[in-house]
Amino acid sequence: MSFRPSPSSPGTTLARLLLASVFIVMGAWRLWQAYEGASFSGATLSFSAAELVLGLLVAAGWKLRLVALASAALLVADAVLSHAFWALGEPARSAQMLHFMKNMAIVGGFLLLALTAPARRR
Repeated sequence: MSFRPSPSSPGTTLARLLLASVFIVMGAWRLWQAYEGASFSGATLSFSAAELVLGLLVAAGWKLRLVALASAALLVADAVLSHAFWALGEPARSAQMLHFMKNMAIVGGFLLLALTAPARRR
């Protein structure tokens, strides 16, 4: 017997919103900090804008399969570019490995969301 929760069940909705919240909060926070005068690279601002948009789309449930896969891809790129623990010595290696692995865990959540999202209606 297999259990497949409804895409609109409260638990599924909560899980989707929690995944989206990471992108919404961090993307918006970095963009707000830049607006307030903090210095960020163009790449960081681009990633932040993409995070915010993708997070809002995931929260809204819009084209979940596509958006969840795009979110996973963005997070893999961010992990590789921002948390290259393999190139560092201790103690920075341990700190960056933790961030890298957190990103990978969230990637797993987005992949699971993509696999369980309802298929498009024709």
